[in-house]
Amino acid sequence: LPTKTEASDLMMALYGRHGESPMPVVAANSPSDCFSAVIEASRLALKYRTPVMLLTDGYLATGSEPWQLPDVSSLPDLSVDFTTRPNGTDAQGDPIFLPYLRDADTLARPWAVPGTAGLEHRLGGLEKENGSGNVSYDPNNHELMTQLREAKVNGIANDIPQATIDGTGTADILLVGWGSTLGSITSAVQILRDQGISVDQLHLNHLHPFASNLGDLLHGYSRILVPELNRGQLVKLLRAEFLVDATTLSKMEGLPFTGAEIVDAATALLEVTR
Repeated sequence: LPTKTEASDLMMALYGRHGESPMPVVAANSPSDCFSAVIEASRLALKYRTPVMLLTDGYLATGSEPWQLPDVSSLPDLSVDFTTRPNGTDAQGDPIFLPYLRDADTLARPWAVPGTAGLEHRLGGLEKENGSGNVSYDPNNHELMTQLREAKVNGIANDIPQATIDGTGTADILLVGWGSTLGSITSAVQILRDQGISVDQLHLNHLHPFASNLGDLLHGYSRILVPELNRGQLVKLLRAEFLVDATTLSKMEGLPFTGAEIVDAATALLEVTR
């Protein structure tokens, strides 16, 4: 709906590219969190030399809240360490620049400022040879490069915060959300707790890769409800990745959830699964 809010582009953010081309996906959860989410997306993009998808929605774009500008010295260092000299040798032992010689820890490629003498190399959408960066049609090299790109993004799971539960960790039901549903879910959780219902909450900022401990947390609950402003895209991902029996609460009206809507869905799920 024009000018209205929804969160229906999650699958497109993860998979909407030619071929197997994974990239990190980060989602802001409030107007003030947009600042932190941009910083985090920039950190990952520069450290791992990869595009990063940052997701917001119309509700966040038109919302506002007071927040304190953090001390700039406390923010991550986003400076780039550009390569300035050759990093390899050719068959004759002469120095050359290998634009696809990856860092052993991050699998990131070196970046050279365009025009740097001696570091000329080819860019483009065709598959490249590992190391040299030359265009390659070799099947085995393509398999290797596909696996390297996937491993680089998957490895980011070890460089992002662990997922955390708001609650006891042993509640009767877990509410999982992402993006701008944070406020609505938090309101619903408070209402449910006031009614004496045992409920925990988990909100995700990193949607690809997921936090490394997410699966263990989800498997601690027999009932999981995921309110989403789409037709259950995160639920599909959680089921596929962690084999959990998560239930979707979908809303596609161009409006955010109300706390009462989530309370009713959680109560109904508890009733039918007792």
